[in-house]
Amino acid sequence: MHHDTTRFRLLRGVIAVVAVFVAFLLAFMVSDGLATVGLPGGGFAEFVVLAGRAFGAMTGIELFAFRFVWYSLVTGALIGVVGPLVGMYIVHREMALIGETLAHTAFAGVAVGLLVASTTDWSAPLLLSALVAAVLGAFAVEWLAEHAAAYGDVPIAIMLTGSFALGTVVISWGGGFSGLNIDSFLFGNISFVPVGGAWLMIVISAFVLATIATRYKQLLYVTFDEQAARVARLNVSSYNTLIIVLTALVVVGSMQVLGVILVAAMLVVPTAAASQVASSFREALYLAVLVGEVSVISGLLVGYVSGLPAGGTIVLIAIAWYVIAVVSDRGVPSATR
Repeated sequence: MHHDTTRFRLLRGVIAVVAVFVAFLLAFMVSDGLATVGLPGGGFAEFVVLAGRAFGAMTGIELFAFRFVWYSLVTGALIGVVGPLVGMYIVHREMALIGETLAHTAFAGVAVGLLVASTTDWSAPLLLSALVAAVLGAFAVEWLAEHAAAYGDVPIAIMLTGSFALGTVVISWGGGFSGLNIDSFLFGNISFVPVGGAWLMIVISAFVLATIATRYKQLLYVTFDEQAARVARLNVSSYNTLIIVLTALVVVGSMQVLGVILVAAMLVVPTAAASQVASSFREALYLAVLVGEVSVISGLLVGYVSGLPAGGTIVLIAIAWYVIAVVSDRGVPSATR
């Protein structure tokens, strides 16, 4: 018991370090935003970039000398936090494929947005159309799950394949949309995250964190004992929809770095690794965030230095953590503490 308490305290300390790191990156974004609009306070972002250039001059690693890399780091750091947080709920509800489904729905949204933009004067960001499509897809999956006379995973499979089929048909119909790098949407790209995309991830993360913080007990209750939650007069249907909508938001933000093909991994793999060794749900939650954060940041850095795809590198590192957790086999899957 004492050993478990000590381990949990150590884990909370490490999570505090992660929080400081994320706060540093957010401070960079705020400072950069202030400088962009001509307001005081942009000195910190400029100092960070200059420090990155000095580091590059000394080590030959010029990674931190570019602002787009800091935008990717901000986005990646937030993915490492909110991805596993939401993943804890969907994995324990045996809905691991929902992330992949909503990613394909978001891809269809991108395709439709491109088609609309090519035929009209519409110039909204493509991530906006992806976000709308993913949220609508979340509602559609929940509605199908409640009303379709089929096994629980059938609506998810239909939505997964149907939305990706729609995306490919629309792109083909639009002639491939000259000038668009489809691979960036499919597989992600460290240089693909614009400043607007980083700010979108910040907004999404703030909403997800606030929602989970204020609805933690209710979401936990619905996840592990839906029948008892109904007896306790919780609106189970609404909470189920909320979980799926949160997943849709995280998927759209994460696809900037991981791409449509790999985005579900950040919802599932850190959660699976953490649940393998944790002795409680809360401990698994902290461990999942830690695994996600280490995987994303190290994957971005290793991918850039070695010239490997960032998304694939991130996922492989996360899977390596899962394998280590399985081999160690020191605990039991999460309890509901």
